[in-house]
Amino acid sequence: MRNPHKSTFFFSVAAIFIFLDQLTKFLVKGGNLFGFNVEGMKIGQSFELIGSFVQITYIENEGMAFGISFGAAKILLSLFSVVASIFLAVYLSRLQGKHFFVRVGLSFILAGAVGNLIDRIFYGVFYGESPLFYGRVVDFVQVDIPDISIMGVHYTHWPIFNIADMCVTVGVIILLIFHNHIPLLNDAFNRKVKPVQNEKTTEFAAPLSDEQ
Repeated sequence: MRNPHKSTFFFSVAAIFIFLDQLTKFLVKGGNLFGFNVEGMKIGQSFELIGSFVQITYIENEGMAFGISFGAAKILLSLFSVVASIFLAVYLSRLQGKHFFVRVGLSFILAGAVGNLIDRIFYGVFYGESPLFYGRVVDFVQVDIPDISIMGVHYTHWPIFNIADMCVTVGVIILLIFHNHIPLLNDAFNRKVKPVQNEKTTEFAAPLSDEQ
């Protein structure tokens, strides 16, 4: 079993959820990868998973989590996601020995950020739909909620999401719970240089001569 205090443990957690996110998106969207062909679903197609409460409904969005759109600024969103993912990875690596659940929360957020980033950067090219950085994010989990209206918008279900979105949400909740243990950026990025201890030297008194 991996040591839960080592950074590799937390990056492994992130890697597992990135893999699960991409695997489920591939099964929903379909395609041919390394000779393994999956037919996938058609956009808008839906089937019940847990009755009508949880359904698998395939949609794609060009923006952020839960279908939030950025329109023409999509390239900026993609570039920002790259920078944010790199920052999260570096920040996580600098928290050696810090609070366990803070690092777990960051691992989930990193997994979610990278999972959707892969869609935005590579899916357009991989599926021959758009240039690099202009891919669409695959969403497929639909959860039913009581019908509500917010600011003139009527909702019959929670915005459709994916595993990457779930990871970000869980990670943020964990950090909110343990926010008192989140180290300051200065503590994480400013490495303290330990003072060099000089070797103690032992002075020997010169022997007294016979004449003294």
